[in-house]
Amino acid sequence: MKLLGATILALSLVGSAFTQTPQTGAAADAGGGQASNQSIKIMRSGSQPSRQGPADNFSGKVRVDPLFEAIAPGRARSSLVTFDPGARTAWHTHPLGQALIVTAGVGRVQRWGDPVEEIRKGDVVWIPAGQKHWHGAATNNSMSHIAIVEAPDGKSVEWMEKVSDSQYAAAVRAESSTTNAISSQPRPSQRAIGDFAPKLAELTDNVLYADVWERPELSKRDRSLVTVASLIALNRPEQLRSHLTRARDNGVTQEELIETITHLAFYAGWPNAVTAIGVAKEVFEKK
Repeated sequence: MKLLGATILALSLVGSAFTQTPQTGAAADAGGGQASNQSIKIMRSGSQPSRQGPADNFSGKVRVDPLFEAIAPGRARSSLVTFDPGARTAWHTHPLGQALIVTAGVGRVQRWGDPVEEIRKGDVVWIPAGQKHWHGAATNNSMSHIAIVEAPDGKSVEWMEKVSDSQYAAAVRAESSTTNAISSQPRPSQRAIGDFAPKLAELTDNVLYADVWERPELSKRDRSLVTVASLIALNRPEQLRSHLTRARDNGVTQEELIETITHLAFYAGWPNAVTAIGVAKEVFEKK
């Protein structure tokens, strides 16, 4: 629900671009071409080819999946952009601003002269018109966002110089007091077993999650895939449930997780895969 609400909010920021000029009955009936222009259009998933983000405008590996182009009289266009860990855009501006809806993972965004901000799944970012900025994935996490821009006279972006490694590595702005209050709550293992096995909870939170999961040698996305595969092979549905949720937050898509389970059916056993699919279905239906 959070992501749905975020999508509605972001679309409202550029909603004026979709405003259609009312048609009189005579004009609407004047010809089949005009009637066709008023028909609903569905761009099916996978019907538009993906492309790699151009090296002149991006650093690192970036995939761009077009969602829709501007349809007159509207001026809005949109793409789903996926950044590998450490990947980012170059500095750039948009003539009428830009809305970003973070759909997976953890990322960063910065306006020229401001601190770097962290963004996460469900966040909506609005970049005002003409503001020099960049956005991309965090160091150890991939990030996907829907980008929505308007294109007056067909041009929606002005590209500038690339973000340097030192600019990208700048300290991230401290989270708000509200977020800090949330983060001060007991961590997951403390809530689950802290009152019964406090030392095990402490080791789980401080060694496994605060140390091992944060090591830069593997991205959190890759660590999630390794963990999910191990739990499927060991047939540990209770632990798998929480790690499927974590995997999605770390940028692994539902389709990738289902394909992982399908692949493991031939290596970890059919019953394990069937159990895992049941858990995955339960988790995905709650998103």
